[in-house]
Amino acid sequence: MSSSEEGSHSNYRRSLGTVALTAVGLGSIIGSGWLFGAKNAAALAGPAAILSWVIGAVVALTIALTYTELGSMFPKAGGMVRYGQYSHGSLAGYLAAWANWIAIISVIPGEATASIQYMSSWDFAWCQRLFDGKELTGTGVALASVLLLFYFFLNWFAITLFAKTNTAITVFKVVVPVLTAGALMLAHFDTGNFEAGGGFTPHGWSAVFSAVAVSGIVWAFNGFQSPLNMAGEARNPGRSLPKAVVSSILIALVIYVLLQVAFLMAVPGDALAHGGWGSLRFDSPLADLATAWGLNWLAMVLYADAFVSPSGTGMIYAATTSRMIHGVQENGHLPGIFGKVDPRTGVPRPALVLNLFVAFAFLAVFRGWGSIAEIVGVATVISYITGPVAVMSMRRLAPGMARPVRLKAMPVIAPVAMVFGSLVMYWARWPLTGKVILIMAIGLPIWAWYELRKPWAVLKPHLLAGVWMVAYLLVMAGVSWAGATDYGGRGYLAEPWDMVLVAAIGLLFYAWGVRSAWRNPSLTAVEREMAEAAQARGEAPGDSPEKAPAAV
Repeated sequence: MSSSEEGSHSNYRRSLGTVALTAVGLGSIIGSGWLFGAKNAAALAGPAAILSWVIGAVVALTIALTYTELGSMFPKAGGMVRYGQYSHGSLAGYLAAWANWIAIISVIPGEATASIQYMSSWDFAWCQRLFDGKELTGTGVALASVLLLFYFFLNWFAITLFAKTNTAITVFKVVVPVLTAGALMLAHFDTGNFEAGGGFTPHGWSAVFSAVAVSGIVWAFNGFQSPLNMAGEARNPGRSLPKAVVSSILIALVIYVLLQVAFLMAVPGDALAHGGWGSLRFDSPLADLATAWGLNWLAMVLYADAFVSPSGTGMIYAATTSRMIHGVQENGHLPGIFGKVDPRTGVPRPALVLNLFVAFAFLAVFRGWGSIAEIVGVATVISYITGPVAVMSMRRLAPGMARPVRLKAMPVIAPVAMVFGSLVMYWARWPLTGKVILIMAIGLPIWAWYELRKPWAVLKPHLLAGVWMVAYLLVMAGVSWAGATDYGGRGYLAEPWDMVLVAAIGLLFYAWGVRSAWRNPSLTAVEREMAEAAQARGEAPGDSPEKAPAAV
């Protein structure tokens, strides 16, 4: 790491403890997903949407465990975009960072869109013209743009302001969903809805799995990575990061299951009489149900929270994406200005500005919450696959490096996480998987601009170490195209052998990825940096800040 990079990292304020980091994770998970996720999941999977949330949490938790070990090893800003670079060099590192950034940056306009979409249900004519039933109108986009500016300026001034504001917002975001679930259950709890509309699984088990990928469930649980991206500002990352990540997922799972059950039981029976769960037409799902059962006070609370919850998440993601841009710049794939951190406030302001303009671009193209949620879901899963590979690669390449969190079961967890990630990508259905993989290819010219000018002898090992990821994406696109018709494919692969094949592909590329890792310059540089930091704390090389790693 250059002296300028060291200086930029010293400008970050290590002020976030376990509670604040948990609030960051929980605040990211409970955003617009709880406002729309229950309805979207029910429309796809019916009452079995409850299982979709559980499956989504298991997938997120398994993958998150791989990242907690990495996050505690490398407590640096924008951590999620760095791990692939450390283990495999520039090509795999860039693809992982690009996927992760696309998945996160698109959430910001998605949260603004969610707020305006709920606002369109207000009993004013001008509000009802904000959303046309599928996407925001021009006026709706303008108001959503104002929200983007609000997220931007809340992050512009200081990380301490962000932490104080976010913790207060997160408390509100937890209380309101729990209150909503309880009130709807008391108002109307029709267990007959489990059988109405086609039974528990009206559209088959394939719909249950697809709901995980495209209904907003992956979107919701993806928030677990926000504490990892804020690791550079954690007071004690080895202790607080794993607690924050795991706690935020488990707390959110309980809340989302309660909301899903409440939604399923509160839907009026006549709404299911014609077309079943797939025919539901709610622009503001929970508020519409509250109004239907005479809970006007709850509808007002929900309309207010439709600004608070998405705005809290948008604010968090504006912060974490700026740290990601800082990380991408230090990986060598953006101009130096995006690595600058304001020494007075501890905020990477140029990165904030870049992300604001990209968020505006996403808002202009994807104007509906559902369309953004689909893109986020698949891009998120693509970014996930580097965690399982990178964590075991690091155990091979740097066995003596300090690991404040070291999971004994990681040799089992990592390949299972890779299989889960591959399955979710397949469940997203063709052609969506192909479209998002194409978006991944759009970012390659940026990588080429910085890398192809290097001598062949320097570039070659990066290409050899990263080809597994390129091949993985192409193979997964091919399997999605040829897969079962229930997943949008051509039907050349029958169930359940299609998922057996996908699991086998995940394991094959996991093994290839771990074997491809190499001691590249980014790894040696960060090892030196970590060793110098440990020496400055008076620790021997390999010690953690807590003196002994946590074996879980």
